[in-house]
Amino acid sequence: MTINHRQVLISMQHITRHFGGVHALNGVSLDIAQGEIFGLIGPNGAGKTTLFNVLTGTIAPSGGRVEFDGKAIAGLPPHEILQCGVARTFQNIRLFSGLTALDNVMIGRHSRTHAGVWGAITRNAHTRQEESALRERAGLLLDQVGIRRHSNTLASNLSYGDQRRLEIARALASEPKLLALDEPAAGMNPAERQTLRELIVQLREMHGLTVLVIEHDVKWMMALCDRIAVLDFGELIALDAPEAIRVNPRVVTAYLGQSA
Repeated sequence: MTINHRQVLISMQHITRHFGGVHALNGVSLDIAQGEIFGLIGPNGAGKTTLFNVLTGTIAPSGGRVEFDGKAIAGLPPHEILQCGVARTFQNIRLFSGLTALDNVMIGRHSRTHAGVWGAITRNAHTRQEESALRERAGLLLDQVGIRRHSNTLASNLSYGDQRRLEIARALASEPKLLALDEPAAGMNPAERQTLRELIVQLREMHGLTVLVIEHDVKWMMALCDRIAVLDFGELIALDAPEAIRVNPRVVTAYLGQSA
């Protein structure tokens, strides 16, 4: 399926990644359009997380090219990729457990602040004004993900689902162009998954986001995504709209075995 009348935000060309003799990715090429919700699925060991980590800077590719908004980013460290406009969440939630929900989101915003070390020491008027705006923005983001009532609650005391929401709010604080979600629905019950799916769609519209999602729940992904890429043994075996992915023979075989 090609991208029609939409600007390409992410272009990944011939991406390879080797871990010794293991080829986790083998020449994967795909484009993600600005404003779409793009899913990445595949059986265990297919290379999904590796591709996700290449895009977000956690690991460097062995070969190939990654462009984000026209800029080559392959091999850049994660903080530089964040500054380019790529924010991510993690499969294993990584919050500052001893800080409040509000403080966690404020930390996520610091990649866009300008006070610097001297401003932080002197607490000048500009620094105080920036911090006040930062606090207000963090509160708004907590409101958008539905947990503003927990602004002053320690992250460690939040429910699992609310911790997931907090991690999304913290990622949004950096004003990303791409929100990359690593198994955001993991551990949630069906009602929580439905609510999360609706939230992701709403946030896409609110912030003009492009969203990349990895998730094992294929049915959930079919209901969420505009397009889905399927990896198997490090290779891209399908890239299409959900209704086509659902009946693709190679995808069915990858998940259910040759007899399917």
